Amino acid sequence: MSEYPVTVRRSIWLRGLLMILMGMAYQFAATILFFVALIQFVLAVASDTPNPRLMVFGRSLGLYLGQIANFVSFAAEQPAFPFADWPDSD
Repeated sequence: MSEYPVTVRRSIWLRGLLMILMGMAYQFAATILFFVALIQFVLAVASDTPNPRLMVFGRSLGLYLGQIANFVSFAAEQPAFPFADWPDSD
């Protein structure tokens, strides 16, 4: 017999499902970050200065990736967006 109550076993399976979903969101967000960085590089080469809106978005996207990493590594209990607010870049 298991030493954990039924509710704990259910919650760990729910967390496992959320971890899979957050892992897929991480891959998608990392791909978006790659393209944001590429666009930012091209714009910086063309205009000698980075785009401020892309800087803010890139910063918040990086925070989002950090939130996902914290959740899937059990460093945080709260899953990231869409289960929480989008991180503010300020």
